[in-house]
Amino acid sequence: MAKARLKAYRKGHRAEWLAAFSLIVRGYKIKALRFKTPVGEIDLIARKGDLILFVEVKARASHQAALDSVNYAARERISKAGKWWLSQQKDFHRISWRFDVMTVIPWRWPRHYKDVWSSSH
Repeated sequence: MAKARLKAYRKGHRAEWLAAFSLIVRGYKIKALRFKTPVGEIDLIARKGDLILFVEVKARASHQAALDSVNYAARERISKAGKWWLSQQKDFHRISWRFDVMTVIPWRWPRHYKDVWSSSH
């Protein structure tokens, strides 16, 4: 792996772990980290009660740059992967879900943006 790519990979891993930790502190249980499905990958899947969060984690120089990087194609991929994950759950009928983004910038606690986009339930 090239040095620049390895550096970006490690930065992404650290951001995902930090985002997961910040959710745990707020009472969420992490169900999956970097969950791969046949239709795409989800950075974090978290649960609190009957609410499931499908979270895209972005590490950038600013929160706005991180938010801007979650484009239409990424949202579609995550939505499809989330629906696939839900279809595998025994309690699917009672679960609510949403698509969130967590942004991580240097030397700051992750910022959590809730319900950033919707997908038909």
